[in-house]
Amino acid sequence: MRWDAQRLDLDEPTTLPGLPDVRGLLRSVQVPEFPGLTFHEVRAKSALNAVPKDSAMPFGHTINPYRGCSHACVYCYSRGTHEWLELDSGTDFDQQIVVKTNLVDVLRRELARPSWKREHVALGTNTDPYQRAEGRYQLMPGVIDALARSGTPFSVLTKGTLARRDVPRLAAASRDVPIGMGVSMAIWDDGLHTALEPGVPTPRARLDLVRAITEAGLPCGVFLAPVLPGLTDSREHLAAAIGAIAAAGATGVTVVPLHLRPGAREWFTSWLAREHPGLVGRYQQLYGRGAYVPAEYRSWLAARVAPLLAAHGLDRASGGAARGIGEDGSLGLPGDSAASFPAGSLPELVPATPVVHEEPEQLSLC
Repeated sequence: MRWDAQRLDLDEPTTLPGLPDVRGLLRSVQVPEFPGLTFHEVRAKSALNAVPKDSAMPFGHTINPYRGCSHACVYCYSRGTHEWLELDSGTDFDQQIVVKTNLVDVLRRELARPSWKREHVALGTNTDPYQRAEGRYQLMPGVIDALARSGTPFSVLTKGTLARRDVPRLAAASRDVPIGMGVSMAIWDDGLHTALEPGVPTPRARLDLVRAITEAGLPCGVFLAPVLPGLTDSREHLAAAIGAIAAAGATGVTVVPLHLRPGAREWFTSWLAREHPGLVGRYQQLYGRGAYVPAEYRSWLAARVAPLLAAHGLDRASGGAARGIGEDGSLGLPGDSAASFPAGSLPELVPATPVVHEEPEQLSLC
């Protein structure tokens, strides 16, 4: 495994067999409160990840407290990143969670450097900072405080209802720095939700999170993502989703169709062949040329979404607004630090004409 940190505690008695030589590994633990999960506690060298200078992302840096994700979304775009650690993109991604235990201390040091320009920092660009591991390690309160006290604007995109714990802290921090909040949700059928995102809180629970955020005075956009062709792109499904999002008080909506990058592609198509074999041909047609759906599908989906957003006053023409990605790019919701948007397609939470984005690797949470 390739983890960039100092090797410590190789003889730690709680270290699980099979991982004695991992650089940076403090210990690997399994605890009764989190059955089926293994936490690999590591000591990170850095907390802030710089976005490439040529990227169109509306933020300069990202923070990822965890690698791997217990949400276990079958379609998760980040699955392939686990292979960089010589873990697999399937079950290992769901169950082998890397925890940067010293993240807050490292972040404070980096934010205190004279060279730090207080660029916008995004959380939620790779895996969810409010996944189940956060309940044990509680890294986010320290991250929020460190960013706010340093005068650094930041944003959080999550599926994790554990974020409700930190809503008062986020509201207080918003008095010092600009903060963007986003919640990701897409599946409204209970059976499909259970099958495709077994570790994720229910859509209703995430709507309650949106309400809690907006009631605390924070704007909260929703990423209706990913939209799954043939499964969640019907007019009925989209109408139910957008209506529920509007009722929860969301301040904007971004619609993103599924994309299938290596790692996620194999895991999702295996599930599709097993559970919905009749759709395999359609997906081969849509994704035969690569990870993204064709422009024709994006246009079709945009036309389907447009009247639904307008009916709920979530389009710009109706006065909808979201404090997410601003005109100057200063309040971007989390995205990918390793890719750029196609020219002219920088995402907005409430586009005047609904934009269905060809997602650049990692725009929204899986």
